[in-house]
Amino acid sequence: MSTEPRLAEVTDPEPAQQAAPGSDQAVKETLEDYTLRFAPRSYRRWTPMVVATTALGGIAYMADFSIGAGIGLAHGTGNALLAIGVAAVVIFVTGFPLAYYGARYNIDLDLITRGSGFGYFGSVLTSVIFASFTFIFFALEGSIMAQGLKLGLGLPLWLGYLVSTLMVIPLVIYGMTALSKLQVWTTPIWLLLMVGPLVYLVATDPGSVDRFLAYAGTDGDGGVNTASVLLGAGVCLSLIAQIGEQIDYLRFMPPKTEENKRSWWTAVVMAGPGWVVLGALKQAIGVFLAVYIIAEVGPTAAPEPIQQFKHAFDAMMPSWIVLPLAVALVVISQIKINVTNAYSGSLAWTNSFTRVTKRYPGRMVFVLVNLGFALALMEADMFSFLNSILGFYSNCAIAWVVTVATDIGINKYVLKLSPHAPEFRRGMLYAVNPVGVVAFVAASGLSIAMYFHALGDALQPYSPVAAAVIAFVLTPLMAVVTKGKYYLRRTDDGITEPLLDEDGNPSAVTYECHVCRQQFERPDVAACRTHDAVVCSLCLSTDKVGDHVLPEAPAVA
Repeated sequence: MSTEPRLAEVTDPEPAQQAAPGSDQAVKETLEDYTLRFAPRSYRRWTPMVVATTALGGIAYMADFSIGAGIGLAHGTGNALLAIGVAAVVIFVTGFPLAYYGARYNIDLDLITRGSGFGYFGSVLTSVIFASFTFIFFALEGSIMAQGLKLGLGLPLWLGYLVSTLMVIPLVIYGMTALSKLQVWTTPIWLLLMVGPLVYLVATDPGSVDRFLAYAGTDGDGGVNTASVLLGAGVCLSLIAQIGEQIDYLRFMPPKTEENKRSWWTAVVMAGPGWVVLGALKQAIGVFLAVYIIAEVGPTAAPEPIQQFKHAFDAMMPSWIVLPLAVALVVISQIKINVTNAYSGSLAWTNSFTRVTKRYPGRMVFVLVNLGFALALMEADMFSFLNSILGFYSNCAIAWVVTVATDIGINKYVLKLSPHAPEFRRGMLYAVNPVGVVAFVAASGLSIAMYFHALGDALQPYSPVAAAVIAFVLTPLMAVVTKGKYYLRRTDDGITEPLLDEDGNPSAVTYECHVCRQQFERPDVAACRTHDAVVCSLCLSTDKVGDHVLPEAPAVA
């Protein structure tokens, strides 16, 4: 059974377009969540603020507390806070153009990536990067939940890992409506439980602030140094791919008009790159709570959120309620984010598989694949080497996000070598665009080599900087060298109706796909090669013999 779109469950509107009885599985699933395609205007019925509120409800995860604590315990408070700040600035700056494009043109990050330097098949690389993000952070959240179940119920960790994985499956299949409502109603309570202990501890124990600020870390001497800041920032930057999950919501934004432009921009900034503000705050709180309890639980357990909140609640509540409340907070947070991780990861795997094989197997197959990867990481005790995993992964994520952001910001708006309006349809794009692929491979490859000390110990902390700088420099350089000719395989999709309306929003004019017989809006269709008709983007993707795909035509620079 397929999953309804997460945003839809805020108000539970019916989809504007329904698959006909007996139609193909791909049609049924993708018309419910617009998995692999443009989200039509007829479906996007929510106000900008509803979209933003829903998007921010999905970031109530506990990993930030562990990440902040791990950095703080290793490098000291001063280095940790600077690292968190540096990473937050990078994530905000790179996330802004991606969020804008997702909201303005109503497509997800994979579809953005296709037309922003990677090509139709080239973006499969980045889909795998995003899918990896979802199962790595699923494993991290699942590990945190298992720690809570061990402390609260006495379950061994291996069994807790299994429980935290299996319990998500029925929720992904049947429970998205209930979960989205849960996110909306529990977010204020969650914020109170997160901030309340911090405020209480600072007010009742002012010395905790002094101990927090003075903490030197196990690897530091109390001073601030560049290597420690960059190593910490590299771990935080593993979260840069979170913008992909934010765009999964932002693609349902209403058209931007003169009347709603203020609320539209506010929602895009707040729910797009603005997620990192709350993320950075949680990381800083994680450092504070770890320093606060380190004398009681030791440096090994201090990064565990269940321990952090157990001891924080213990200072302000009766003992009988402390453990149940801490366990409930951890479990609710884990469920809230891990259904999103399982869902988004399955979309990324499905998208890649469908393009490569031209077959749509059903998204639930890849829910199980994603959960299998996550469970393997948990059973391998990934929590004990968390910073190493995230530090390595961040190099790939940074290279990808910076490449796409640079293509949008520089190649589209400054150099004007990349087409301004995004393109994602098969037949309109080259299979591989060297602009993004070369920049991404070079940036990630060299930065990973630096991370593993291949270029010397002195350069190892600078691997995230190298990933960002190389991607930022090579992306426009490759566009200039190739003269932008590998962006579009065709400039004419065979339909006279403009893609955009007079306000620059995707056109709402509808056409019937002659393959699946469903109605689709203008940006999601192209003319058929062999029939006097149009074909939707998914039917083009699953066309095994290329019967409907338009032939190559000279692109106009």
